[in-house]
Amino acid sequence: MNVSEVMTKNPIVVSVNDNVRTAAGLLKKNHIGGLPVMDDDVLVGMVTDTDIVNLLETGQISDDLWLPSPLEIIEVPIREMVNWEKTKKALTHIGDEKVERIMSHPAISIGPGEDIEKAAAIMHREKIARLPVLDDRKLVGIITHTDIVQGIGSAFDGAGR
Repeated sequence: MNVSEVMTKNPIVVSVNDNVRTAAGLLKKNHIGGLPVMDDDVLVGMVTDTDIVNLLETGQISDDLWLPSPLEIIEVPIREMVNWEKTKKALTHIGDEKVERIMSHPAISIGPGEDIEKAAAIMHREKIARLPVLDDRKLVGIITHTDIVQGIGSAFDGAGR
C-alpha cells in the first residue's frame, strides 16, 4: 500500500512567520498534533503540540530560596510558588514566539509513491508521529501513525468472516 492511498491530502499548514498562538489555535481547532511549516511554497520544518508544550518548561525546583530546618515542611510549597510565578511569566510571551523558533527542521519527509511500511520505519527510527509527503518538492499531504494503522486495518476488513 502506498503513502498516497492513506495520507491526508492538502494538509493544514502554518507559515514560518506565524506565531505560536496561531499554530496552537490551528492544532486545537483541527484536532491534530502537528503542522508542516512553510516558507512560501517550501517545506522548512514541522511544529507539534509537543514543541509548544516544551515552551512551558521552567526547570527544576527553584534553588534561590532556603529556609531553616524547622520550616522545611513549607519550603517545597514556597519553592513551587516561585516556580509558578516563573511559569506565569513564561506563559505571557509564549504565544508571541515565532513558529520558526520552536519548529523541528529540516522536516523529514516521504514521497507519495513509497510504501507505508517505509513511512512506518522512518517514523519509528526518527521517533516522530507524522511525515509530510512531498511530490517533486511540493507538499501534497501528510501521513500519520493513525493513517498507517487505518490503512493496514482496511486491508483486513472482512478477513476471517
